[in-house]
Amino acid sequence: MEKQPFQLQTKLLHNTQKVDPITGAVSVPLNRTSTYHQFDFDNYGKYDYSRSGNPTRDSLEQVIAELDGGYKGFAFASGMAAISTALMILSKGDHLLISEDVYGGTYRFVTKVLPRFGVDHTFVDMTQLENVAANIQDNTKVIYIETPSNPLMKIADIQGIAKLAKENDCLTFVDNTFMTPILQKPLELGADVVLYSATKFISGHSDCIAGLAVAGNKELAEQIYFLQNTIGAVLGPDDSWLVLRGLKTLYVRMAQSSRSAQQIAEFLSNHPAVKEVYYPGLNNHPGWAVHRAQSHGPGAVLSFSLTDEQAVRSFTQHAEITVFSVSLGAVESILSYPAKMSHAAMPKEEREKRGITDGLLRLSVGLENPDDIIKDFEAALHAAGRSSEIEIGG
Repeated sequence: MEKQPFQLQTKLLHNTQKVDPITGAVSVPLNRTSTYHQFDFDNYGKYDYSRSGNPTRDSLEQVIAELDGGYKGFAFASGMAAISTALMILSKGDHLLISEDVYGGTYRFVTKVLPRFGVDHTFVDMTQLENVAANIQDNTKVIYIETPSNPLMKIADIQGIAKLAKENDCLTFVDNTFMTPILQKPLELGADVVLYSATKFISGHSDCIAGLAVAGNKELAEQIYFLQNTIGAVLGPDDSWLVLRGLKTLYVRMAQSSRSAQQIAEFLSNHPAVKEVYYPGLNNHPGWAVHRAQSHGPGAVLSFSLTDEQAVRSFTQHAEITVFSVSLGAVESILSYPAKMSHAAMPKEEREKRGITDGLLRLSVGLENPDDIIKDFEAALHAAGRSSEIEIGG
């Protein structure tokens, strides 16, 4: 009888890395080594130097490939290492079509580094397929999507864009950091490469920096491996082990955080001091239907806007539970200010053009009781409202 495939929740724990085949250990061994003895002068073993391959890193790369349904996975020293290495597939004269409100580090690489190598780019609002189709050029080689986008949670139709890409001989790259393989499977929707800042939800504990890429086919895998080995921004064994450990609880963390995010988003959307809430779990979100069709949940990240920077300043000073910092996707809830944190690399006029105002806050919901966060935010919003009134009156 053919063995039935595991559900994703089970596969996080029972995959090819469940048991070490040599010792039977149920935790992947940590191989802290830079080099490997060769027992045969003429035939080297699988490993020779840890930039090219490490058993602990290999274990992580195999697990993420399994979870995403890809051909091969790759682990990098950071999310930006994964993104920039994958984009180095592009060559002089190529064109990149990219979501307009991407993460600030991606924006910086695309606008400041790729042009030095003769790679052109166009930022486009990918919420409408016709916008994507209208901006594909003869030399477009990659269409790069963030969905939900960072920080405005815009939704792009992965399957529709991937179809357009194939019709125009382009590759589709998807930054799936916000959703993880638990909530969204871009390769199943036609994408060619999936990218993650594994620092975020996949690792989930604010204790390591990591990036992942998953290639959908052998040809792309060979290209990415060549670049990974050549550039060398690989993930070390200790951090690989931490990401593997974080993956084991990813399903339950995403489920809990997503439920809490929905509750918090509904509270914020009904509060008079909040101008706008951006969260694909709200049925008034413009991309609600598309996101619901291509994912298994709205996720744990939302953004909301207050009147101005003064209101934001007051709110963050009075919010006691959330950590106010860069990053997201941790067990603790993290409140970020995109204008001065994640998108500080983007010029003010470009931020404002995209709707990233000085009143915008991004919230990554952790594992706290959502009622506690709501009570905390209620008090902070009240204080922010009083602060704005004093500012206006003064």
